[in-house]
Amino acid sequence: MRIFNITPGTQRITETDTLPTQPPAQGFVWIACGRREFEVLQADIQVGLQQLCGMQLVDLHISDLLNNQLPSHYDYTSQYDVLVFRRLAAGSAEAAEPPAESPRRPPRRSGPPILKRIDTSPVGFAVFDHVLLTVHPADCAVREAYAAKLLSVASAAPHPTGMRLPASPADLMLRIVNHMVDGYLDLRRELTRQLDHWQAELLNPRTRFNNWGALLDARLSLHQLDQVCEDQRSAVQDWIEALKTWPDADTPARQREQELLHVRSRDVLEHIERVVHHVRRLEQNAETAVQMHFNAQGNRTNDIMRTLTVLTAIFMPLNLIAGIFGMNFEFLPLIHLQGGFWWAMATMGLIAVALALLFWRKRYLTRSGR
Repeated sequence: MRIFNITPGTQRITETDTLPTQPPAQGFVWIACGRREFEVLQADIQVGLQQLCGMQLVDLHISDLLNNQLPSHYDYTSQYDVLVFRRLAAGSAEAAEPPAESPRRPPRRSGPPILKRIDTSPVGFAVFDHVLLTVHPADCAVREAYAAKLLSVASAAPHPTGMRLPASPADLMLRIVNHMVDGYLDLRRELTRQLDHWQAELLNPRTRFNNWGALLDARLSLHQLDQVCEDQRSAVQDWIEALKTWPDADTPARQREQELLHVRSRDVLEHIERVVHHVRRLEQNAETAVQMHFNAQGNRTNDIMRTLTVLTAIFMPLNLIAGIFGMNFEFLPLIHLQGGFWWAMATMGLIAVALALLFWRKRYLTRSGR
């Protein structure tokens, strides 16, 4: 568990090992812990929240923060807000601990390797007036990366370019959420490249695509990502609607802080919509590639059948001539001539060449461009 005292006015941030026993005179406290830590230290954290905020988490919200299968959603009370946000990051998903009597491994996601590495474990946020409690998966890179970013900002010059410490717990929550969404935007290039490779393999006429099981798993994984993104968008939209009901600020500084929260919330929502658009476009591209693959296979089959039909049509008159001269009649033209065989063969050859030229002119026979 990591505990930070953040003072945005003086650009100071300090990390402590124990929970404060009283609220800070300036700034706010960020309590970041793993899900297992939160479960073990639940009583101590509740006591710390009581001392800092004068209130504790509701039991149902504790269950939400401990549930690693919960979809993204937003809830609130009159004293604090709770946001559960499923991250999209590179890593292995946090698996629920199975019962001792029936150990089971978490299901593996098939498809392109990048889809196997996208972790959708939830991160929980409890936003108080002067405290932000975050519950992360085990070994959460998001927490460590953003904590290091805050420490670097605090240790920089008094006015670092374009970067200041969060002004409130809600501001810090939105920044962490935005960091998680941008983490997926960083992965989209590799995901797009791998799916484009599959599409090229599907449309390559010189290869025979047989990896249909993995392709189906990839489409299902993209559909699951779409659902995750939709839950994320709904949760942030609910947060924005709740933010509109906050009481009006009594000072210009507080008013500006609320305006910045609205701006940052809309920015997070816009980033999530970009992710939704990208995931749906990848899903549509995969579906389109499959349809184009079958269309190409159908066209290739039609070309083969057309060629076989033309060859059959060329040999039909030759078979007719061969059948006529194979009749069991005693008197047939050219039968008793010394050059009759060559006359028949020449006639059959001329007919075959004439029909082939006719069909070539009508484009029934064409040279393949592959």
